[in-house]
Formats: sequence, C-alpha cells, structure tokens
Amino acid sequence: MSKALRWSEKWFRFGLWIVAFVFASFLIGLGGTIVDDLPKVEQRYTLDNFIEQPAAQNLRAELKTLRDKRQVAQDAHDQAQLKHNGARANSTAARDTFNGWLATRQATKRPEQDGELIERTQSLEELKILERQALAAVERQQQALLDARQAEERAQRELRKLEEAAAVKLNVAQRSQELRVFGYRLALTLPLLAVAGWLFAKKRQSTWWPFVWGFIYFALFAFFVELVPYLPSYGGYVRYAVGIVLTVLVGRYAILALNRYLERQKQAEAMPDTERRRELGYDTALARLAKKVCPGCERPVDLTNAAIDFCPHCGICLFDRCGSCRERKSAFARFCHACGAAGNETPGRTTAGGPA
Repeated sequence: MSKALRWSEKWFRFGLWIVAFVFASFLIGLGGTIVDDLPKVEQRYTLDNFIEQPAAQNLRAELKTLRDKRQVAQDAHDQAQLKHNGARANSTAARDTFNGWLATRQATKRPEQDGELIERTQSLEELKILERQALAAVERQQQALLDARQAEERAQRELRKLEEAAAVKLNVAQRSQELRVFGYRLALTLPLLAVAGWLFAKKRQSTWWPFVWGFIYFALFAFFVELVPYLPSYGGYVRYAVGIVLTVLVGRYAILALNRYLERQKQAEAMPDTERRRELGYDTALARLAKKVCPGCERPVDLTNAAIDFCPHCGICLFDRCGSCRERKSAFARFCHACGAAGNETPGRTTAGGPA
C-alpha cells in the first residue's frame, strides 16, 4: 500500500503511527500503575491475623521469661565452672607439691617431720573438699541450665504448633486474596480487550485510526503482559486452559474472517467487470498491482507480459487503451501516462486493439 501513497502522505502516516505508539505507551504506563496498585485495596495478611492471640501472647511472654532465666542459669554455670577449674588447679598443684615432699620425707625418714606431714595432708584434704564443693555447684548449675532449656523448648514447641495452624489459615486467606486481586485485574483488562476487539473490527480504518491502534496495543499489553503473569496456576491447568480458549477464539475469528473474505471475493468475481473496477479503491488497486497480483482476486499475474490484458483467474480487465492516444495503459489509472488524458469513469471491457 505504501508504494501507492503520495510522498507527503507516507510521512504523515509515519507520523500518525508515532502518535499511535506514543498514545499506547502513555496508556500502558497508566494501566500498569493501576494494575500494580490493585493489591492495595486488600488488607495485607500476616501470621498474627490468624494465630490464637491470647495463647500466643502468653507463650511469647513465657518464652521471654524463660530466655532470661536460661541466660541467668548460663551465667551462673559459667561462674561455677570457672570456680571449679580454679579449685581443681589448686588441688592438683597442692597434690604435686605434697607428692614431691613425701618422696623427700621417705628418703630422709626424719621423725621431726611427722607433724608437717599431718598438716600437709590436712591441707590437701581441705583443697579436695573445696574442689568437690565447686564440682557440686557446677552440677547444680548444669541441672538448672538444663531445666531452663527444656522449659524453653517446650514453650517453643507449643508456640510452633499455634504458628503452624495459623500458617495453614494464612495460606488459604492469601490464596483467596490473590484470586480476588486477579479478579480485579481481569475485570479491568477484559473489557479493554473487548473494546479493542470491537475497535479492530469496526474502526481500525476510520479517521481516528492512530488512537484506535494505540488503544488496541494498550489492551493487548494490559491483557498479555499485565494480567497473564498473575494468572493462577493450579499445576498449569488454568494457564493451559486459558491458552486453549484464546487459541480457539482467535482461530475461530480467523476462520470466519477467511470464509467471509472468500465469500466476498466470490460475489465480487460474479459482478460485471466495470462495476468490479469501480468498487475497488484506487490506492488498493495500485497497491495490489505493485505486488504483482490481480487487484480483483489477489492471485499472481505476470503484469510484464504485454499480451495479458485480463486476469486469467477472475477475468477482470487489467489493461486497456487510452481513448485519446490509444496507448496501452492500466485499466485502473485515472489518467493516461502517455498523453495525460483522463480515463473513462465507466470504461468498457476493451482489448489491446480497441473496444471489445
């Protein structure tokens, strides 16, 4: 079609296509903002919306108290362990010293050292007693720490049970919310797609076609880009079902459109030659001739063959003779290319040598 347009008209059409795309881009931006803001109409659910609040609050308070107790028990255990380590070190050192002194005493066997032996033995026993007391303190703190940890774990298990039950309810609520939000998006985009389909069928060649095509692009983007990613899956069944439905609808439209086109072509080919050429638009005829096809039936024709004046498929006149200079010219030309004479408004069916 572009080869049949005037130079200025080509640039005007190019500018109008730019207008269509710019219009579509602004509509897409507005639609994307609206679609992104649609989830805000719903409340944002959290685990606390579905958990048993009194029981959960009591368990959380108990857990805080138990953590504090466990920390106190841990600190006391660390202190007791430190004291036990010190007492054990003192006892070990005293035992080593006593053993060394005892070896010396046995070698010398001096009776005057018997009193010192008793004192050293008593001191060593006192250190052992202190070590055992420190070990007992460590064991008590270990028991207290173990009790605190077990109590904390029991409270955590009970709280975890409440949270798991609440998580099930949360998942159900979020799923329902997602479906509602998807319904909002579908309610927004489906009418746009329906309007775009009507505009494509009825208004795509109207005076305001740049805005029509801009809206069509916007509706297609809103449906296939803004809506499809939020389509619920259910294992892929919904997506495949939607794909099948869309394919059937588009295929049905294409089949019906093809049948209507073939029926129109059949009716047109049954019309008289003059009336058929009058029904064809000038730009449409020139565009089809530029593609080397018959303007009437759109089948390939060798237009370079000077012997062909009529379409061998549908019989429409392709070339005739100028009424003034008798030059062979296109039957669809408004003026003769040789002498500039105006073509006949209702030319008869002619041959290369003159009127039929």
